[in-house]
Amino acid sequence: MPTDAKTDAEIQKCFDVMSELRTHMNRVDFLDTVRHMETEGFRLAYLEDDDVVVAVAGYRIYTNLFLGKNLYIDDLVTCPNSRSKGYGEQLINWLRDKAIKADCRAYHLDSGTQRGQAHKFYFNQGFTISSYHFSEQLTDGG
Repeated sequence: MPTDAKTDAEIQKCFDVMSELRTHMNRVDFLDTVRHMETEGFRLAYLEDDDVVVAVAGYRIYTNLFLGKNLYIDDLVTCPNSRSKGYGEQLINWLRDKAIKADCRAYHLDSGTQRGQAHKFYFNQGFTISSYHFSEQLTDGG
């Protein structure tokens, strides 16, 4: 069963899986970054199998003019050797239930255009493409 990471140790044990998706992150800054993001509504959830983290999701519940109250999935990743074992689906279902219980009108995510396998997974979970996401890089992130 997925659970929210609350302690520093729980957050830190999510790093290896999260770094599969967010390759620019480093272990030294991860905890401080997550703790800062929590002040902005971010939550980190994880799923373990035999006490090993196999899947991680970052999410937030907020309200905007477009969707009203919604749950946005910032990050969703399963470690490579644990894919196609239902862990991602468990996280998606858990997040959907969390959104329903929070009385959200929608839950949604963005996915990089290069992530074809992830897109197949999202379609199989009932997601549809509802818009384009545009961005402009303002800094090099360093």
